[in-house]
Amino acid sequence: MSIDGLIDQYIEKISSGFTISPESFERWNVKRGLRNNDGTGVVVGLTEIGDAHGYILDEGEKVPDAGRLRYRGIDVYDLVKGFQTEKRFGFEETVYLLLFGELPNQQQYDDFCTMMGTLRELPPRFVEDHLLITTPSKDIMNSLSKLILALYSYDETAEDYKISSTVKQCLTLIARFPLIVAYAYQAKRHYFNKESLVLHSPKPELSVAENFLHLLRPDSQYTELEAELLDLCLVLHAEHGGGNNSAFTVHVVTSSDTDTYSAISAGVGSLKGRRHGGANNKVMGMVSDLKANAGDWRNKEDVANYLRKILRKEANDGSGLIYGLGHAIYTVSDPRAEILKKKAYELAKLNDRLDEFELYKNIEELGPKLFCEEKGTDKVVCANVDLFSGFVYSMLGLESDLYTPLFAISRISGWSAHLIEEITCGGKIIRPAYKSVSKRQSYIPINQR
Repeated sequence: MSIDGLIDQYIEKISSGFTISPESFERWNVKRGLRNNDGTGVVVGLTEIGDAHGYILDEGEKVPDAGRLRYRGIDVYDLVKGFQTEKRFGFEETVYLLLFGELPNQQQYDDFCTMMGTLRELPPRFVEDHLLITTPSKDIMNSLSKLILALYSYDETAEDYKISSTVKQCLTLIARFPLIVAYAYQAKRHYFNKESLVLHSPKPELSVAENFLHLLRPDSQYTELEAELLDLCLVLHAEHGGGNNSAFTVHVVTSSDTDTYSAISAGVGSLKGRRHGGANNKVMGMVSDLKANAGDWRNKEDVANYLRKILRKEANDGSGLIYGLGHAIYTVSDPRAEILKKKAYELAKLNDRLDEFELYKNIEELGPKLFCEEKGTDKVVCANVDLFSGFVYSMLGLESDLYTPLFAISRISGWSAHLIEEITCGGKIIRPAYKSVSKRQSYIPINQR
């Protein structure tokens, strides 16, 4: 029988009941998605790294509250205000904070930036052997995962599980991620889009945000505001607690006592998923469909009518979801969205795209009200960071297939902190239980089947 025939058989079994019923999950009190019935997450661990707050539990009832995000106990509002007031980039300071638990002084900050600059270089012939000769990928996240595992072969300490080796491996990967993503993107454009291949060498004196724009653009040109805005995006996406899917994945894989490269590659695989790192692409697709089908997208009433159609599954992809609204934790507000929206306005003003910025604001304002009206609920939902991040990236001239890789460039700092925390504080392989609900069967000899 062909593989297609086998697949058809399997699909037939699924359609005829070869599945686990929703009632079975309820009977055995299974927390699907590790979520409680009220939407709160099942507590499976403790962390000192990140804290995302969006509600209060009052006598067991979930009460909406203003969103807060803290890195190592420091409010992200204060962190952003600090480095922006001092007119410098913040991602390097954020990485230091997440990994080492405290803010660096000036000398520590300068030394750290210098060190990260020296770690950016890839091994000799790595680009030629792994990006230009071997099979390139149309998906940059897949390339990133593959190249992380390839770097394992160049590290003589890859199987050295001492914490000192692990920290060095994490720092090196954090420094190299922007370079790998930029080169994978250029290779993809060259091999699949038939465009000229332009590869710049990294500059150790530049920040992560500046370097990425330098590596990405053929003329290496960018404005100060563009670099500042990209740096802000990196800071806001760097960490979000241990319960998000990719951070939890890194915890799970690390708990098996595997190597750093395997654990980080697993985090990339998780982030690639459309339910996790690909949300801003969904927003951009929705907005594109809105502009094409909503009548006058500059008219608030036309936008409202389109959003109603989305909620009724009559528009966009038929999911019934207004992408960019709602979050597993945040209810009243997402602090990342509020911070990013202010900077997005500045860039939209410079790029003569204020009408588009108003469209995003209208979605933010109208969406929650329409959601409650159409669903007949009083659930509190707010705009999340994905509503504005894709718009920001588009104003930076970045193609949509770079959005999730940019997320990875930022989030590896949080993954690395969680990896180290699991090694130092975990101590047990993460092994939750699955209840078997299969029916008992007797083995039948092959000639009697």
